[in-house]
Amino acid sequence: MGFVETQFPTDISYGSSGGPNYATDIIVSQSGHEQRNINWNQARARYNVAHGVRSKAQLETLIAFFRARKGRAYGFRFKDWTDYSVSAQLIGTGSGSNFHFPLIKTYQSHTVTETRRINKPVQGTVKIYVNGVLQTSGISIDYASGLVTFVTAPASGALVTADFEFDVPVRFDTDRLSATLEAYGVQSWQDIPLVEVRV
Repeated sequence: MGFVETQFPTDISYGSSGGPNYATDIIVSQSGHEQRNINWNQARARYNVAHGVRSKAQLETLIAFFRARKGRAYGFRFKDWTDYSVSAQLIGTGSGSNFHFPLIKTYQSHTVTETRRINKPVQGTVKIYVNGVLQTSGISIDYASGLVTFVTAPASGALVTADFEFDVPVRFDTDRLSATLEAYGVQSWQDIPLVEVRV
């Protein structure tokens, strides 16, 4: 899969719509009872960025970005303005021998917790703490995979937490952009879909 570590223009993504999607098959019996089968354990987000285009300059930027990605061919980073940051997130507990901790985000609803793997943290936003103490050295962060690596493994029982911002890996879900000229210098875009990719 082709992927470039380039972020979609944030001034356009700010006006987009969308969010997490699941795939569920529902079988309804003759009595009206349902059998629901969960196909995806993790959500796959979908977005529409058409409403984020508000000026001719943004339109030109979007066309250039679309051409560079060759439609659906190459994935890229996308800022979901409704869900892009994490604070005081527990990413693991030290064992004295574990050097690697993947970035995650947990979502809690009553007694149900879903853990989301974060693969695309934003450069310069990641702060790692061990037992509440900010680590200013002795760690490396892979911004293409979201993996935190310690030079010295955290001690057994040490709580490793993180603050960071993140992007969603997506691609265009169309190979064609279509504009409508409503008036001189005024363009309208009906549908510019993006879909999250598994990386």
